[in-house]
Amino acid sequence: MKKLTVILFVVLFLAVAVLYFFQFKGNNKANKINVSGTINEMPGQGIVYVNIDSVIFNFKMFTDRKNDLMSKQKNAEAELNSKSALYQNGVKDYQDKVNKGLVTRATAADMEQGLLQQQQELVNLRDKLQSNLVEEEQVMNRQILDYITKFIEDNKTQYNYQFILGKSFGGPVLYSNSSLEITQQLLTALNKKYQTEKK
Repeated sequence: MKKLTVILFVVLFLAVAVLYFFQFKGNNKANKINVSGTINEMPGQGIVYVNIDSVIFNFKMFTDRKNDLMSKQKNAEAELNSKSALYQNGVKDYQDKVNKGLVTRATAADMEQGLLQQQQELVNLRDKLQSNLVEEEQVMNRQILDYITKFIEDNKTQYNYQFILGKSFGGPVLYSNSSLEITQQLLTALNKKYQTEKK
């Protein structure tokens, strides 16, 4: 058992030594794209990162899609408010007629049943509109991330990185050297491509 521990320790030591040698030998430079789109040399072992929140929130595609979504939300709210106002008018009419004794109990029961059905339809409409908006927002976010990912994949020869990490608040990347950040470069290239396609 003691010999096995010594052998494992020696193998582990040699593996660490080999990794150390490969890590620090030769030219330790990776490529970085600047705003003009040319490639600059910088240290980093082929690993860079972007602040994904900044990329998304400053990406023109996100702004356009978010504005479309806000417009749909306003239309949904207007539809719901309109139907809610009709329901409120129906409730007032029902209460007024019942209080003044202008309808029979059978008619009042029918009116009440109609109002309950109208109220349930309003709740169903509200839930459906909310669900649709939530789903559209999720799809929009996935489409934007897909666009960014495809852009990086399509331009991988230009970027020439081994990894591009996405950093965000509360995400898995806890620390990053700011010299390895390419957020602005990626954002500029994305917006340029999107504006060209939009025309």
